[in-house]
Amino acid sequence: MSVLRLAVLLCAAALVLVPAGVRAQADPTPSPSASPRPIPHVPDALTHGAIVIGGKRLAYSARAGSLLLRDGHNSPTASMFYVAYIAEGAGGTKRPVTFFWNGGPGSSTIWLHMGSFAPVRVVIPADGTQPGPVPRLTANESSLLDTSDLVFVDAVGTGWSTLVARGQAKDFYGVDEDAKAFAQFIERWVTRNGRWESPKFLFGESYGTLRAPNVARILGGDGMALSGIILLSSVLDYNLLPIGQGPGEDYPYIAYLPTEAAVAWYHHKVPGNPPDLVRFVSEVSVFAGGAYAHALLLGDALDPATRSAIVAKLHAYTGLSESYIRAADLRIVPGKFRQELLRGQSDTLGRYDARYSGRALDANAAFPDYDPSNTMTSAAFVAAFNHYAHDVLHYRDERPYDVLAFDVNRAWKYQRDDDPSAPSVVADLKSALTLNPSLRVLAASGYFDLATGFYGTEYLLHHMGLDAAQSRRVEVANFRSGHMVYLNHDALVAFKAELVRFYREAQAPAR
Repeated sequence: MSVLRLAVLLCAAALVLVPAGVRAQADPTPSPSASPRPIPHVPDALTHGAIVIGGKRLAYSARAGSLLLRDGHNSPTASMFYVAYIAEGAGGTKRPVTFFWNGGPGSSTIWLHMGSFAPVRVVIPADGTQPGPVPRLTANESSLLDTSDLVFVDAVGTGWSTLVARGQAKDFYGVDEDAKAFAQFIERWVTRNGRWESPKFLFGESYGTLRAPNVARILGGDGMALSGIILLSSVLDYNLLPIGQGPGEDYPYIAYLPTEAAVAWYHHKVPGNPPDLVRFVSEVSVFAGGAYAHALLLGDALDPATRSAIVAKLHAYTGLSESYIRAADLRIVPGKFRQELLRGQSDTLGRYDARYSGRALDANAAFPDYDPSNTMTSAAFVAAFNHYAHDVLHYRDERPYDVLAFDVNRAWKYQRDDDPSAPSVVADLKSALTLNPSLRVLAASGYFDLATGFYGTEYLLHHMGLDAAQSRRVEVANFRSGHMVYLNHDALVAFKAELVRFYREAQAPAR
């Protein structure tokens, strides 16, 4: 798939269609003679708090601040904003530390910061309904701080991270350029805070999962070995995303079918209403990778009897009518599925989390007009973060916090070196696992995520060409939630338990 056909923003809260021509022309880089950008001189803010996790009180410090990136001449190029939570008296400089980031390209890390494993979180109803207009912050009993120190980082051009001096957008707004920036941030933060002896983990969500193996590759080349990588709602290879495939490119239809079935199950649209979700999606996954994949491979040569059998199975698994499935030539586009499943109720489904539904603006439209999982949750995160950063952490930056930087997305360079194909980091992940025999990987997904389907992630992880020993260091965990697994508090609790086990095993002495 050519990189010129990429048109998806995989941030944690928005979908933006970016025409290739616009993206190629958009470049906010100043000319060499332009005046340098100012360096923000906002003092770091250091506060202290305490939280009870698992019945034990844990004191911690929270530092909100920025760190300068520099070029080969030691000239400043960018300032990256972060918030670091350090447990007090719990292992010191040898304690694990985890670096968190969201995706985009062009998304800040507000979603992971305010929703997942920090000491505080914004309260979101667990049942896929909209929170109230005044969101509430609460102590996060599922915080990962009892297991690791935590550093939440915003990508350059997002949040309060910005280009400075004569830093240029072309040096940051791209697949490899972005990874180099994060790698430099990690190396500088580790050095400044004396954490070279700490076990180090990366935690990326959405496009941030494409960033993580790339960062691991760079850090490994610089002599920094990682203990673990956590991938949440993975986009490791753009070829498996439903972004306008041409004839014969059927992998996305296969990859998303189990997710569509899970969503239909959640909304009680599956005939017979099977009681066990996990068993149901396992059955659908076998069908997707077997009979369904073979039927799509045959294309127009598929015989009528087999076609009818496949149509009947798709109806049984998705709840869509057989006439719709026949008209779609057996290929269910995830975006159209969001509009079609609840069409009889004039409702549309969320993309990032299909547990959310809302009234369709145009009940006759083929595609949804908006994403209810975005519109119902984003305001709560934005309000909660601004209150938290200014009034709790006391960080005194008066610039607007850029939650979703669409100019960054429009300027993004997806092409890696001279490779014209869609970006993939599967080879980077394999390299990281091969060159670091201690590295472990955990890929977490939500069953109801129509942005990055869980079955597609499992497919890629099973096609890296690993040997048996390497494969044992790659794990998957699926939860009853969407793209932002932590929006369902029950899933957050289960995810935390999975992470505690993962961290323990990642730090166990080699046998």
